[in-house]
Amino acid sequence: MGIILEQGKKAKKAADSISMLTSKQKNEVLSAIADQLENDKELILAENEKDLQAGYDNGISKALMDRLRLNEQRIYNMADGFRHIQSLQDPIGEAIESWTRPNGIHIQSIRVPLGVVGIIYEARPNVTADAAALCLKTGNAAFLRGSSSADFSNKAVVTSIHKVLENHNIPTDAIQLAKDTSREAAAELFTMNDYLDVLIPRGGAGLIQTVVQQSSVPVLETGVGNCHVFIDESATKEMGINIALNAKTNRPSVCNAAETIIFHEKWAEQHGTALIKTLLENEVEVRGDQSVQSIHPDVKAATETDWSEEYLDLTAAVKMVPDINGAIAHIKEYSTGHSEAIITEEESNKNLFFSNLDAAVLYHNASTRFTDGFEFGFGAEIGVSTQKLHARGPMGLNALTSLKYLVEGSGQIKE
Repeated sequence: MGIILEQGKKAKKAADSISMLTSKQKNEVLSAIADQLENDKELILAENEKDLQAGYDNGISKALMDRLRLNEQRIYNMADGFRHIQSLQDPIGEAIESWTRPNGIHIQSIRVPLGVVGIIYEARPNVTADAAALCLKTGNAAFLRGSSSADFSNKAVVTSIHKVLENHNIPTDAIQLAKDTSREAAAELFTMNDYLDVLIPRGGAGLIQTVVQQSSVPVLETGVGNCHVFIDESATKEMGINIALNAKTNRPSVCNAAETIIFHEKWAEQHGTALIKTLLENEVEVRGDQSVQSIHPDVKAATETDWSEEYLDLTAAVKMVPDINGAIAHIKEYSTGHSEAIITEEESNKNLFFSNLDAAVLYHNASTRFTDGFEFGFGAEIGVSTQKLHARGPMGLNALTSLKYLVEGSGQIKE
């Protein structure tokens, strides 16, 4: 048996133990892990530095370097995620619905763990912490397959988690990091139906599509983020510019960053130049259609591929439209179904935008950067789903549960 299969077998066994933990036990573990991560921050940062140096040496992209990088604040954020999840209601055992049939049989459905949750992800060591926290709270075992680019960081985070599990007599196999990060091992992971109950990919379009197409394990698909911000005619100058700038530049390497900014031609007459100047002053490369190019000489010509590109960098595609219908049509054509925003003071236009577009999250007068489990109050997220089955949007605790039916009778038999 290969090492990945062996780990999977151990995870399956550990899932039985962790599913039996009480809410009190799980919360004690989550709190202790938060403290442990903070206590171990110097070690984690030292290991992260090894990954960063290797990244520099290997010339990985700026976006991946940002995802890979840890600092004290990001470690504190990891710890806060554990504490926030600790504070949330335990979904396991929650009664979803109940009813009594005419023959007296009583039926109820309750939330139960999925079992073993496999997560395959790129570069981001914070995913290691988020996935572990969410799986622990929901009584699931976590099988984590990070990328080789973050191996030192991931191992350091898991080491801190294992210290706490050992202190609480919980099998460390409940939170496992794949020991083999090769492509061959990843392919093996895709077919571990006997040991994995679900597989969740987090990363670029290439990784997600590979998992979706090659995995026989059920996949909870996370999505690529070609997110749009549309600035309507009635939007104020300040709000339009501030939200577009935040959505693009706050952290451009993540999937909820805006990639395309669309504005109404009448808004552009008064404020278009200010917006373009603000983007350029914040080191954003602007690629626009002919109308946008006429606003400022430093705007580069947008090509067809720019409208569908997930840059994950300080680049924005910018388009001018004659009305809200033009914006909706453009977004429908190029959206990946992640997050879309409208900036408007017209209630009717907000309603038109909300009713005509189908994405995991739609915003009115707010940045797309809020599509995040922590920002939604979930404590953390296992990913942002753009599919429509089981879970959609930022996936928190409930997304990592299934249900079972409990049926109580008093001697009834089928006639």
